[in-house]
Amino acid sequence: MGIILLFVLSILASAIKVAKEYERIVIFRLGRLIGVKGPGLVFRVPFIDSIITIDLRTYTFDVPKQRIVTKDNVTVEVDAVVYYHVVDPAKAVTRVRNYIVATNLLAQSILRDVVGQEELDSLLSRREELNKRLTSLLDVATDPWGIKVTAVTIKDVVLPESMLRAMAMQAEAERQRRARIIMAEGEFQAAKKMAEAAEMYAKSPIAMRLRELQTYVEIAKEKNLIIIMPAELGHVGAAVALAKGLKAE
Repeated sequence: MGIILLFVLSILASAIKVAKEYERIVIFRLGRLIGVKGPGLVFRVPFIDSIITIDLRTYTFDVPKQRIVTKDNVTVEVDAVVYYHVVDPAKAVTRVRNYIVATNLLAQSILRDVVGQEELDSLLSRREELNKRLTSLLDVATDPWGIKVTAVTIKDVVLPESMLRAMAMQAEAERQRRARIIMAEGEFQAAKKMAEAAEMYAKSPIAMRLRELQTYVEIAKEKNLIIIMPAELGHVGAAVALAKGLKAE
C-alpha cells in the first residue's frame, strides 16, 4: 500500500510544473505541439507530454571580434553587443533547433556584411546609423524564430597602427589648413578696413592731421622718447608734445 501511494505521489509530482513569471512552458503531447503555458502552475500528462521551458528575459552576448575589410580596402577589427528576447516561445522551439546559437551566428554574419559595405570614414562617423541598420536587419532575420532583437551596438573599431598614424597626420594637416585660412581672412579684413580708412583720410585732410596728432599722443605715453615732428605741424604739434613733457625738435 505504501509503495502504491509513493508511486501515485511521484506521478502527481511529475505532472505539476511551476513556471516563473519570466518563463513559459511549451508542451508537446505525443510529439504534437498543444500550446504554451505559464506563468504559474502547469499540468501535464505524465509519460505522454514532454515540455521545454523558455526564458523570456533579455539575452545579451558579445559578438566575437571580426576582422573585416571595408569598402575602401582597410582591414579593421569590429566587435558588437546584441540584445534580444523571445516573444513567441512556440516558434523559438519549433522553427529553429537552438535559437541562442543561431542568433549569435547570424549576428556575426550580418555584422560582417554591413561593415564590409561601408567605407572607413562612414564606419567611424555614422556609428549610430549603422547600429540601427544592424538591429533592423537582425530583427527581420530572426522574426520567423519568434525572436525580437532590441539593439545591436558596435562597441569598438580597431584600426591598424599605420592607419592611425596616417589619420593623425591628416588631422594635423587639417588644423594647419584652417589656421592659415583664418590668418588669411584676418589679413584680408584688416587690409579692407585700412583701405576704407585711407579713402576717408584722403577726403578729409583735417581728419588725417588729427589722427597723426593722436599717434604722437600714444607714443608720448612712454615718456622716454624724443619725438621729431615735421615742421608743417607748427605750433599745434609742439603744444601737444610739450603737454606730454617731451622734447620737441
